[in-house]
Amino acid sequence: MKLFVQIPCLDEAGTLPLVLATIPREVEGFDSVEVLVIDDGSTDGTAEVARRLGVRHVVRHTSTRGLARSFRDGVDYALAHGADVVVNTDGDNQYPSERIGDLVAPIVAGDADIVVADRQTATIAHFSPFKKRMQRFGSRVVSAAAGTSLPDAASGFRAYSRAALLRLNVVTQFSYTMETIIQAGNKRLRIASLPITTNAKTRESRLFANIWQHMARSGRAIVRSWIMFRPHLVFLTLFAVFFVAAAVPAVRFLVFLAQGDAGGHVQSLVFAGAMLVGALLCLALLVIADLLRTNRTLMEETLERVKELQYGPRPDDGARDGASDGASTTAAAAGAIDPAPTTTARHEARDDEDAHA
Repeated sequence: MKLFVQIPCLDEAGTLPLVLATIPREVEGFDSVEVLVIDDGSTDGTAEVARRLGVRHVVRHTSTRGLARSFRDGVDYALAHGADVVVNTDGDNQYPSERIGDLVAPIVAGDADIVVADRQTATIAHFSPFKKRMQRFGSRVVSAAAGTSLPDAASGFRAYSRAALLRLNVVTQFSYTMETIIQAGNKRLRIASLPITTNAKTRESRLFANIWQHMARSGRAIVRSWIMFRPHLVFLTLFAVFFVAAAVPAVRFLVFLAQGDAGGHVQSLVFAGAMLVGALLCLALLVIADLLRTNRTLMEETLERVKELQYGPRPDDGARDGASDGASTTAAAAGAIDPAPTTTARHEARDDEDAHA
């Protein structure tokens, strides 16, 4: 069993040593613990700091691609190098890395596919009351879309099993946190939560300029996920709203018509007609969304099989067949880059990525 701890970083040369110092090098249930740093176009020498501190796995972007892309490239790299479980943490040292053993325990025990750390945001001193309420509200919306119950859906300290990562596909450009939870819930993956206490704040967030931008981008990602995975609920709700909006003025017009005074109330009939057209459009969009969902499901099943072929069999499967995942293990041990383009980072031109094993 191999555990990969990946750390997406953007100009984290000052705090990265604190994160690396607290990552356990031995975790119960795993034969090895590997640390992977994803340098998302840092200009302060983050990648060099990581290598100087003994990190053997570094994926480097020559320009800033965003958190979602960094997460995806890190996962691709980890899976290509035989990861059974991937833990994601942040380079600003906000998460207690010493709790990694507790975070992965439910996966090792077979009780969960994904474990998300609960920062207990109501107790974080530097969070404003408004931000605490929005965090709680956002987690409830995400939980409803995923069909699960998570107190902190935005937490970036989480663990994924290999099987879960093969089934998840990150398409957003902003943040993977909420999208992967909604996907996981709708794909019937088991999600658990672990209460933690965060470390002291080291800097302001670089993911967004202010809370309003964060709310707008997160809201857009949540709405997109709702439409992707629960189109019936979304469009039937909109249909009901438009239908009621059409029925009220239509009934009003019919009442006046029955009283012989419909001439001055044609505007009610016009408004009712417009709302009825909106309701019918919602039904049409529902049909299209349902067909797209069916097509997406088939494509995701195909993509999952492609990933299984790309990343090779699990180490335990290879042992039963008398084979092992020797290629990736040897590459990781020798410090060489795989010649085959097996990760997203290496799908780009070689001068665009610099991956070190």
